[in-house]
Amino acid sequence: MAEAATEAEEAPKKKSKLPIILGLVLMLVLGGGGFYAVYSGMILAPAGEHAAAEPDAHADEPAPEALPDIAFVPLDPMIISLGDNSSARHLRFSAQLEVSKAYQADVELLKPRVVDVLNGYLRAVDVSELEDRSALIRLRAQMLRRVQIVTGEGRVRDLLIIEFVMN
Repeated sequence: MAEAATEAEEAPKKKSKLPIILGLVLMLVLGGGGFYAVYSGMILAPAGEHAAAEPDAHADEPAPEALPDIAFVPLDPMIISLGDNSSARHLRFSAQLEVSKAYQADVELLKPRVVDVLNGYLRAVDVSELEDRSALIRLRAQMLRRVQIVTGEGRVRDLLIIEFVMN
């Protein structure tokens, strides 16, 4: 009998299956919870759906400043013929003037003079300067200064070039 007792002690003890069962249960619970969170939109939801459910997060931010009191006066498109020594034959030009609303009617009244001044200036500019891509900033500044002289100081805030195409 002593032999049977020593054999029982030497036999390996069976490991518990409790950690495996707990791991499987925990895996199922966390997997189900993750599925529910994604499916219900708690996480990884598109911005529109989740943002609509939340209260306005930007309510405490100050409102943006009001736009300045401006108006835009469109100028008639101009086609200016270029000299014979250029690869392009015509320049298509259109612009708008940014003015204060108080002076909009005054600038509208002077629009023919403004177009005349711009037409004369663009005809006088050398064709090589018109073809230079970096010259548009200088040309715009020169045209704005001439327009401000015609309309009176402080009436025209900016000259916006809408179209400047040579063909």
